[in-house]
Amino acid sequence: MASRCIAFVDRGPDAPTTVPPIVPAGLSLAQTAPAHGGGEVRITFVGHATFRLRTPAAVVIATDYAGYAGDGPVPTVVTMNHAHETHYTDFPDPAIEHVLRGWNPNGGPAEHRLTVRDTLIRNVSTDIRSWSDDTVEKDGNSIFIFEVADLCIGHLGHLHHKPSPEQLARIGRLDVVFAPVDGTYTLDLPAMIEVLKALRASLVIPMHYFAGDSLERFLAGMRKDFAIRTQEETTTVVSLKTLPDRPTVLVLPDL
Repeated sequence: MASRCIAFVDRGPDAPTTVPPIVPAGLSLAQTAPAHGGGEVRITFVGHATFRLRTPAAVVIATDYAGYAGDGPVPTVVTMNHAHETHYTDFPDPAIEHVLRGWNPNGGPAEHRLTVRDTLIRNVSTDIRSWSDDTVEKDGNSIFIFEVADLCIGHLGHLHHKPSPEQLARIGRLDVVFAPVDGTYTLDLPAMIEVLKALRASLVIPMHYFAGDSLERFLAGMRKDFAIRTQEETTTVVSLKTLPDRPTVLVLPDL
């Protein structure tokens, strides 16, 4: 079946000016997705930048895995980024079937396109800043996209810059996005808010915040265009049918 995670083609007056109206030929987009017939995805915020996803076909995914993936079975798939050690581990549990690194140790961008049962996982690489100076590590981070249950779920990783028009086109249309909102170590909050508005996700789940101040400033900046919801449970269940009618920020407590 055709993927819902397609690139933006909106030429209307409200279309983001940073997004190209067409997708250049040759881009590696997800043209097809596994046949899955909908269903629900359970999302648990483990903490920092780690979420635990469980798909209708019982694929368990842990994002920005640094050795801990919350309670339950060992993940089927883990994704990692290496901006610093809380986003990856050199010693993943050997029982994990698929370890997807968001960088290429041999240089160049990491390139992932993996189908596991009902889930297609792909990535779009971005650059990161060095911690020691102002140099840039090209392709040091990956935005991972999970296409499952007729949903397009994106994890922005340790995003340090606004994605280019080409990168936005490759990411495509997201339904759910996990966004770092510390405003310092990753992208500054005004730029992050601009990116999230361009992505037009139905549901934004903030992560990577270290104190209430950065989260509150992020929510204040989003409140004009997004509904704000906070829940006490660490787990939420999402499906295509239950996506909010109005774009919404959902704050989950971590474990």
